[in-house]
Amino acid sequence: MTPAARISAAIEVLADIEARRRPATDALKDWGLSHRFAGSKDRAAIASLVYDALRRKASAGWIMGDNAPRAVVLGMLRLQRGLDVDAIAALCSGERFAPEPLSDTERERLDQADLSGAPAHVAGDFPDWIEPSLQRLLGDELVPEMQSLATRAPLDLRVNTLKVSSRDEAHDALPHLGAVETPLSPYGLRIMPGEDGRGPAVQSEPEFLKGWIEIQDEGSQLVALLADAKPGEQVVDLCAGGGGKTLALAAMMENHGQIYATDNDARRLAPIHDRLTRAGVRNVQVRTPRARADAVSDLDGRIDCVLVDAPCTGVGTWRRNPDAKWRLRPGSLEVRRKEQATVLDRAAGLVKPGGRIVYITCSILPEENDDALSGFLERHEGFTPVSHEELLGKSELGFLKNATLRTAYGLQLTPQQTSTDGFFVAVLRRKP
Repeated sequence: MTPAARISAAIEVLADIEARRRPATDALKDWGLSHRFAGSKDRAAIASLVYDALRRKASAGWIMGDNAPRAVVLGMLRLQRGLDVDAIAALCSGERFAPEPLSDTERERLDQADLSGAPAHVAGDFPDWIEPSLQRLLGDELVPEMQSLATRAPLDLRVNTLKVSSRDEAHDALPHLGAVETPLSPYGLRIMPGEDGRGPAVQSEPEFLKGWIEIQDEGSQLVALLADAKPGEQVVDLCAGGGGKTLALAAMMENHGQIYATDNDARRLAPIHDRLTRAGVRNVQVRTPRARADAVSDLDGRIDCVLVDAPCTGVGTWRRNPDAKWRLRPGSLEVRRKEQATVLDRAAGLVKPGGRIVYITCSILPEENDDALSGFLERHEGFTPVSHEELLGKSELGFLKNATLRTAYGLQLTPQQTSTDGFFVAVLRRKP
């Protein structure tokens, strides 16, 4: 396929997403099935165009004065890809499978592209209804922070110290991937996305198959480190899902002590078993829920650390899932807040006196972070928040002091501040 034909395809996929209100992955899959002549590179390039258009949907529509799929793609090529008017016009020749030629109005708008007068939700490319929430956290940095959340994310890897002695050993084994050390996590490697927005197929690398590395955003690595899990402790990962943070905790604990990994949705636990085996983890017991039974009821009052990687809106992952921001609704936030209260209350019953709850979300909305913890502390008098200084000091991550946003109860990571996804972490200690 020619570059122009790929742009036509991206417009077609965006029209399908808009008409059927469906996730981008579904629309892209269906397009590929109905256009089998398109090779893997074509499909990757089209997906990159679609996701870039979704990242800049509001601002691209603003400069074009039109939110239709064609206008959004054209605006994205100007704002996100940095193409000038002549370059865009060359792609829109109307020949064969190319988009129709630019109109005079389109040419004028592309030439005068300017976001200086755009409202915050347009300049930052996010739904307008969450602006008050974001303003509470970000203040004057609202637009630049959200613009960072509209960029492409790198591919981050965590070096598994259960299999290799150091980050250098893993790094030296992967010179062909162009990986560099992450600036904050002592166990991270980073691969920047290529021109098509995708990284290499790390899962097929021998080092991945041997368990030397795991795919994990640097922010996720950092909040796991802030849990400060020690060898010999009893730990519950209450929302373990596919096991990313479970694996990180096991490495921190050097396979000593016990981790109980569970999730209220047994389907989310499915990948964890193979991942544990590949990583050489021996101190994790997976507790799969049966019907409505509590899989960890026998552990009440016995646990040193309960990790609550809480269900949330995922606002902090919008670099990787740009279509999710346009599907987010107020009702979804309220559902997540109720789920967060439920899982925090369950965690309270597991923690022994002197133990701790580590609360994590991949969100930057205060309602899911400080507000959730404020509600918990009102319901449970026996817990106190760990100070920022103690949180950073115990985990030997004091250098994050100036790289994170401090909130009432925890620390907020953001793409602009830490070059990671948007993660929140706080620790609550149960009184002895």
